[in-house]
Amino acid sequence: MGECLVVALNDDASVRLLKGEKRPLLPQDERARLLAALACVDYVTIFSEATPMALIEFLQPHILVKGGDYTLDTVVGRKEVEAYGGEVRIVPYVSGVSTTGIIDNVIARYGAGGDHGK
Repeated sequence: MGECLVVALNDDASVRLLKGEKRPLLPQDERARLLAALACVDYVTIFSEATPMALIEFLQPHILVKGGDYTLDTVVGRKEVEAYGGEVRIVPYVSGVSTTGIIDNVIARYGAGGDHGK
């Protein structure tokens, strides 16, 4: 959607606050390495604040992209990005590929008791 893709990643502590004590499944450095390995990703940064607002204000992206589980009204930084002429885009939500969906799928297949298909 632009010339340079910067992915802002919540640190482990902020993921725990947002998603619960058992999350994240992978540590922040491992998640960052996985994202950085994608050819389309130019930079990965990790933020520890409750929202990426400070990072958005610093980077001033021309295009701010969020997933389909957001609406334009719920995107942090929307007003700031639009104020300097940038735009906010929402990409479609893909059902079943979220971490929560993966966890639910594993539990449905193997149960919470640890049956690993033996």
